[in-house]
Amino acid sequence: MERITVALRAQDPISQAGVASQLRTRPEVSVTEWGEGDMSPRIVVVVVDAVDEAVLTMLRHIQRTSTSRTVLVTTDIDEQKLVSAAECGVAGVVRRSEATPEHLVQVIGTVARGEGHLPSDLLGRLLEEVGRLQGQVLGPRGLHFTGLAAREVDVLRLVAEGYDTADIATKLAYSERTIKNVLHSVMTRLQLRNRSHAVAYAMRQGLI
Repeated sequence: MERITVALRAQDPISQAGVASQLRTRPEVSVTEWGEGDMSPRIVVVVVDAVDEAVLTMLRHIQRTSTSRTVLVTTDIDEQKLVSAAECGVAGVVRRSEATPEHLVQVIGTVARGEGHLPSDLLGRLLEEVGRLQGQVLGPRGLHFTGLAAREVDVLRLVAEGYDTADIATKLAYSERTIKNVLHSVMTRLQLRNRSHAVAYAMRQGLI
């Protein structure tokens, strides 16, 4: 079995040494220094007490400068900080009180496979926060978490139903130029090849 390369970033040397000593005894992982060599470690484990702006800056730096996936070990985190951490590329969260070597290695393996991990109570609170953001912040502005505005969804739905640009313009009371601009904006922003690709994207997102 190939060992998962793991680098550690902690706010204090005691935490750094403690987590490193726990992981170095595990055959599933290989602990490496951050920035050592040309290859990014598969996983970066970040150990902090709380998620503040300094921690978010660290997470953004990891996201920008490496291909590593990030596991966050923290004492305290709420749903809003969880959303911020996810925006910075965090794929797994473990509470420090639950960070036994066995559990931490399990989460590292889960994240290395491209999956995510959250404590069950945080998952429920995250879903509530996502719903609140959609309803109170994005929805009134015509936006969705999918990256599509309500008008863009309406246009793609009519494209999927087989209508051409002129028909869509008539149905939505826009000019044909506006419809073309909407489609061009969607395809450029989301790097979609053509109208069919845009429709397929909207269908995968469950929008149409």
